[in-house]
Amino acid sequence: MSVEAGASRKRKRFGSVVIDIQPLKVPAFRRLWVGTAVTAIGSQLTTVAVPKQVFDLTGSSAWVGLTGAVALVPLLVFGLWGGAIADTVDRRKLLLLGNAGIAVVSALLWLQAWLNIGSVWLVLVLLALNQAFFAINMPTRSAIVARLVAPELLPAATALSGTMNMFGTIFGPMAAGALMPVLGLPTLYLIDTIALLLTLYTVWRLPALPPLSGLARRAGLRDVIDGFRYMGTQKVLLASFVVDIIAMVAGMPRALFPEMAERTFGDPPGGGLALGWLFAAIPIGSVVIGLFSGWLGRIRRQGVAVVVAICAWGAAIVGFGLAHALWLAVTFLIIGGAADMVSAIYRQSILQAAATDEMRGRMQGAFTVVVAGGPRIADVTHGWSGAAVGTAAASAGGGVLVIVLIVIAVAMLPAFWRYRAAAVVK
Repeated sequence: MSVEAGASRKRKRFGSVVIDIQPLKVPAFRRLWVGTAVTAIGSQLTTVAVPKQVFDLTGSSAWVGLTGAVALVPLLVFGLWGGAIADTVDRRKLLLLGNAGIAVVSALLWLQAWLNIGSVWLVLVLLALNQAFFAINMPTRSAIVARLVAPELLPAATALSGTMNMFGTIFGPMAAGALMPVLGLPTLYLIDTIALLLTLYTVWRLPALPPLSGLARRAGLRDVIDGFRYMGTQKVLLASFVVDIIAMVAGMPRALFPEMAERTFGDPPGGGLALGWLFAAIPIGSVVIGLFSGWLGRIRRQGVAVVVAICAWGAAIVGFGLAHALWLAVTFLIIGGAADMVSAIYRQSILQAAATDEMRGRMQGAFTVVVAGGPRIADVTHGWSGAAVGTAAASAGGGVLVIVLIVIAVAMLPAFWRYRAAAVVK
């Protein structure tokens, strides 16, 4: 075999492993992806700033956990309703509305912090408004993807979007930890606001995306109910939501990060690098998987892959809870993030492929409720259990519970374990 032939084979094997960038050749998807990239870091600054501000104002992880309860209600209501709206109107216009709303709320968060009002309830109200617009924005953005790329490119498009989001959740928290002592917490909100305003331009450049039927109409309660009925008939879709609820509600310990950063890993009271590393560790693992996700498109037993990945997530969280050194805790969180990214890519691919377009917005709305709402419930349960039994026991116990519950769920919904993706005809 010639040197050139050997080098060609090596490039081919490497290209099948690294992330597939073919979806970026589609101009509309590229614009959507660029908009995601711009806000990825900025939004994470706010994600760190809100719990940190609440902890600074109250000194309690239980109050930080309450942020999950406050955010959950608008996520549930507007996630489901927003998904129904996305199936009945031009998705581009709805995405513009959602982005504009989040930008306004971020500006208000900056203003209250800059004025040093010191009201934890004002922060919680603004958080609820932020999550309401977020719940409309996310299912709409996700439902757009299948209209922009070919079906065989959905895993690659999902990996690209997820990797960029995770990229932001790495550098956003780390930047927050580094910038907070220097620029102050209000500046984090301001940077997020500016990033959101820049994103509006990329959304404006998207093509019109009305319903395929051509008939735009007002979404009502019946549309939401129809979405639940449809989900009930699709056992694989239903199972994909159940397993993620288990992984996030039982296993996501982020409400404990502010307390652990300060009292376990030695951060100063004003915030520091340990807090940034804890928030960034899970996304680091996710980005590593995303950057080398080319092989994921070849796996057809996607249900099995999701189950194995979630069990690995649970085991990693057990290790995190038992770790007493920052480097070891971060390592376990990175492993957990890698496992969670594998699960997320396959669950989103299953959802995009199995749902019809007239139901895709509602399914993405349910997906948003699960993906974003699950961690919010976890904020409550981990925050309160951490205050009661300690952060180590709350984290490790949650990881064990993930593994136990996922085994039970698969036994009750075996169709998910048997699910295979359709083979791509080339």
